[in-house]
Amino acid sequence: MECRKQENLDFCTCSYDGCGRKGVCCECLQYHLKSKQLPGCCFPPEAERTYDRSFQAFARAWKLKG
Repeated sequence: MECRKQENLDFCTCSYDGCGRKGVCCECLQYHLKSKQLPGCCFPPEAERTYDRSFQAFARAWKLKG
Protein backbone atom coordinates (compact mmCIF):
# COMPACT_ATOMS: atom_id res chain seq x y z
CA MET A 1 0.00 0.00 0.00
CA GLU A 2 1.29 3.43 -0.89
CA CYS A 3 1.46 6.08 1.82
CA ARG A 4 -0.70 9.13 1.20
CA LYS A 5 1.42 11.48 3.25
CA GLN A 6 0.41 14.63 1.36
CA GLU A 7 -3.29 13.83 1.76
CA ASN A 8 -2.79 12.91 5.43
CA LEU A 9 -1.16 16.27 6.10
CA ASP A 10 -4.49 17.93 5.26
CA PHE A 11 -6.01 16.55 8.46
CA CYS A 12 -2.96 15.88 10.66
CA THR A 13 -3.42 17.94 13.82
CA CYS A 14 0.02 17.32 15.32
CA SER A 15 1.48 20.67 16.32
CA TYR A 16 5.04 19.38 16.84
CA ASP A 17 6.88 20.89 13.88
CA GLY A 18 9.97 18.70 14.25
CA CYS A 19 8.08 15.43 13.91
CA GLY A 20 9.43 13.29 11.07
CA ARG A 21 6.34 11.07 11.17
CA LYS A 22 3.90 13.91 10.45
CA GLY A 23 1.47 12.67 7.80
CA VAL A 24 2.76 9.09 7.96
CA CYS A 25 -0.02 7.77 10.17
CA CYS A 26 1.10 4.13 10.35
CA GLU A 27 4.55 5.13 11.65
CA CYS A 28 3.08 7.69 14.03
CA LEU A 29 0.63 5.20 15.53
CA GLN A 30 3.30 2.51 15.92
CA TYR A 31 5.69 4.98 17.56
CA HIS A 32 3.16 6.23 20.10
CA LEU A 33 1.66 2.85 20.95
CA LYS A 34 5.15 1.46 21.59
CA SER A 35 5.54 4.24 24.18
CA LYS A 36 2.07 3.56 25.64
CA GLN A 37 0.75 6.78 24.14
CA LEU A 38 -1.72 7.92 21.50
CA PRO A 39 -0.96 10.23 18.58
CA GLY A 40 -1.87 13.90 18.78
CA CYS A 41 -4.77 13.45 16.34
CA CYS A 42 -6.66 11.58 19.07
CA PHE A 43 -6.77 14.65 21.31
CA PRO A 44 -8.81 17.85 21.23
CA PRO A 45 -6.67 20.82 20.11
CA GLU A 46 -6.07 22.33 23.56
CA ALA A 47 -4.92 18.97 24.97
CA GLU A 48 -2.82 18.14 21.89
CA ARG A 49 -0.74 21.27 22.39
CA THR A 50 0.44 20.03 25.82
CA TYR A 51 2.33 17.16 24.10
CA ASP A 52 1.18 14.82 26.88
CA ARG A 53 0.17 11.84 24.75
CA SER A 54 -0.44 9.43 27.63
CA PHE A 55 -3.58 7.34 27.91
CA GLN A 56 -4.34 9.21 31.14
CA ALA A 57 -4.17 12.57 29.36
CA PHE A 58 -6.48 11.19 26.67
CA ALA A 59 -9.04 10.12 29.27
CA ARG A 60 -8.84 13.47 31.09
CA ALA A 61 -9.17 15.48 27.90
CA TRP A 62 -12.25 13.68 26.67
CA LYS A 63 -13.85 13.48 30.11
CA LEU A 64 -13.65 17.28 30.29
CA LYS A 65 -15.06 17.62 26.75
CA GLY A 66 -17.95 15.20 27.38
